[in-house]
Amino acid sequence: MLIFAASQAFASLEDILYEKGVIITASEHDAIKAKAERAQEKQEYQLPVSLKQPASPKTKELLDQVEWSPGKGMSFGSKDGNYLTNIRFRLQSRFSTPFDSDPRKIEDFDAQNSTSFDLRRARIKVGGHGYKPWIGYYFEYDWPSSSLLDWHISLGKYEWFKVRIGQWKINYNRERVDSSGKQQFVERSIVNREFTVDRQKGVMAYGRLFPGTLADLNYYAGAFTGTGQGTQLNDDTNLMYMGRLQWNFLGRELKFSQSDVEFHEKPAGSLAFGYATVDSNCTRFSSGGCGNLDEFTNSNDAEAGQFRINQIVEEFAFKWRGYSIQHEFHWKQIKDSIEGLQTNLRGSYTQAGFFPHYLINEIPKQLEFAGRYAFVDPNTSVKHAGIDKREEVSAAINWFFSGHNNKVTLGVSHLTIAELNAMNRSDERIQLQWDISF
Repeated sequence: MLIFAASQAFASLEDILYEKGVIITASEHDAIKAKAERAQEKQEYQLPVSLKQPASPKTKELLDQVEWSPGKGMSFGSKDGNYLTNIRFRLQSRFSTPFDSDPRKIEDFDAQNSTSFDLRRARIKVGGHGYKPWIGYYFEYDWPSSSLLDWHISLGKYEWFKVRIGQWKINYNRERVDSSGKQQFVERSIVNREFTVDRQKGVMAYGRLFPGTLADLNYYAGAFTGTGQGTQLNDDTNLMYMGRLQWNFLGRELKFSQSDVEFHEKPAGSLAFGYATVDSNCTRFSSGGCGNLDEFTNSNDAEAGQFRINQIVEEFAFKWRGYSIQHEFHWKQIKDSIEGLQTNLRGSYTQAGFFPHYLINEIPKQLEFAGRYAFVDPNTSVKHAGIDKREEVSAAINWFFSGHNNKVTLGVSHLTIAELNAMNRSDERIQLQWDISF
């Protein structure tokens, strides 16, 4: 009886406290707790009070100097123009079947028989100038290979005489210096691997003489370590020496870029010759640095300065009203001081493209068709016709959403290899690539 009375009295007291809001139910407690947690999360992610306030005049002035342009990145600099920095991002994704890399031997056709989809290039580019508008700098980093590709400082107060110091694709031949993001095809021709001198560390003087005249010239002359990208030391005391002379025969300079996406109202063309020589343990260069061509001693095992390399290139390029043509002929001599052997290589490519819109107005302006033929003879001492030779016949269709800054390329290649004491072998390759810059 006493227990029942106490229980009844407690229930009445509970009702009174609930009505006055002193106590709550379990469900109400859970709801209040959840609300409090949401408020806490919101508070944690709120901007600081200082960022909510209107920008001060000084801050607004700085923000007004920041510009962003699609495909050309973000730029910011000082009001007096003495400082400027541009940051760009670039992605290149590629689908290839039945292989991606160019086969160099007959067995490569079977060894590479697989479909691939790769992030071929993913890069950040930082460039600009500091202290003075003519003191330029540039860095380029590639994420897939985790390597700093380019870094250099350029002093260019005078158009006729400039100096560059650092690491970059030295100005030997057009196909290699043309950015991989400004190519007419999915990739460079089969000639590139054998003959490029690629990125080197060193110093170069360059400039333009007699601009706008029939004697319009660009010149480049430099000295480099000759061991390729990323190496800290030369393998010996010998340097690589490189020279290039480019005649702009119509008085207009042709920039290092493929396809006439700029639509040259006036024709522009160039005829150039280049020369490079070095004593090195390398017989080829690439984005991977010092390396060796097939049938030559591995660069890691070669003696310092084992190979004496002399090479020359002849080059022609022309653009006008949506049409473009580009050609190079290469010759390279490698002397092996250990084996006492001399090997001569030669190779060439010719490519051309056009935008059909400028012939038939109804065809979209973004469309371009292109074709290319290339060959490599890795040893000219093999005199039998058609033996020990590689050939490439390629076609490409480009769709430019925003020039080279955003484009899709469909490429088809017919690749042929003829080896000594072997049957010819050929195969086709299809590639689809999207290249975009931010």
